Amino acid sequence: SDIMEHGMITRDLSDCETLIMKIIWDAKEDVAVQELIVRLRERFGKDYARTTVVTFLKKLSDKGYVSTYRIGRASYAHAEKDEEHYKQQLLEDETKFWFDGKPSGLVSALCKTQSISLEEADKIREMLNDLDG
Repeated sequence: SDIMEHGMITRDLSDCETLIMKIIWDAKEDVAVQELIVRLRERFGKDYARTTVVTFLKKLSDKGYVSTYRIGRASYAHAEKDEEHYKQQLLEDETKFWFDGKPSGLVSALCKTQSISLEEADKIREMLNDLDG
């Protein structure tokens, strides 16, 4: 049953909703719908109509990820959930699901798929050493 419950927290975003949240989080400020449309096209090659983006924002609002408001004729999206918290939850869920909850499994997979520079390896070693402290 544990696997059936997997993802209830973090997998509740569709791919497109994730792209929209990434843009809002990266902006570090509220984003106008018109700006969202431009950034979706420029960053991710997604050419969405305004109505499509508004529909995604409505879904994100229903899920508690954003709130929207108007100033004059422009609509803005405001992040209601924290990106760091979202990423931590996502990693926790993925580690549980794919690696039996063992961080070493996740790290091992990362090492196989990413070419890790010596500089990065040193940073990782430093982090692990700090855990001993």
